Amino acid sequence: MRIGVLGTGNMAHALATHWVRAGHHVTIGGRDPRKAQHLASRLGAGTTAGGLRAAAESGQDVVLAALPFEAGAPVVRDLRAALDGKVLLDCANPVGPGFRLLTDGGPSAAQRLAAAAPGAHVVKAFNLCHEDVWRMRPPVFGGRPLAVPVCGDDEAALAPVRRLVRDVGCVPVAGGGLERAGLLEATAALFISLWVGEGADAQAIAPPLAYATGPAGPTGHQGSAVGTTP
Repeated sequence: MRIGVLGTGNMAHALATHWVRAGHHVTIGGRDPRKAQHLASRLGAGTTAGGLRAAAESGQDVVLAALPFEAGAPVVRDLRAALDGKVLLDCANPVGPGFRLLTDGGPSAAQRLAAAAPGAHVVKAFNLCHEDVWRMRPPVFGGRPLAVPVCGDDEAALAPVRRLVRDVGCVPVAGGGLERAGLLEATAALFISLWVGEGADAQAIAPPLAYATGPAGPTGHQGSAVGTTP
């Protein structure tokens, strides 16, 4: 695939590393051409560098928006013509001081990108983990590959993103439509507050799938549904 990357930071580096290794052609785009060139040289063969517009134009299959939340919508708005009809992959976390969700009850970061470039097909993924987790080769814990929720409204756009998830060594999980991207972002805010603020293991807050609706009773049937009382 031909992938454009908007941004030259840690997430751009971590994800693009896997995609270059998988044989995709990646164009790194940044406001500072020197930073884009430096990252492209680190990624090696199969990578080119340029400005943000060059990356948007070259991403014929997917364009990754690896941008800070505040910068995402303005950059995408400027590039909307180049993004028309393309898959725009958003990995941003709108989390601010005190682990506060910066969207403040409004549209999610992903929905703001969709509004900024209405001709693009926005997909949300890769926002629940620190960039160093995405640098792992592959992210496997306790023998189980990391699962990556993917949210989007267009099945044709979801397909290449699922492939990129697998190229990182992870398992794509259907997260629903783009209206559910805000839930992913809120989950990230909660997880970060638990990990960083409390030093707690966020993975321990959910039971195994077999117990999702309660433990099996004496008859072997599952208990009451989530959120109900006996």
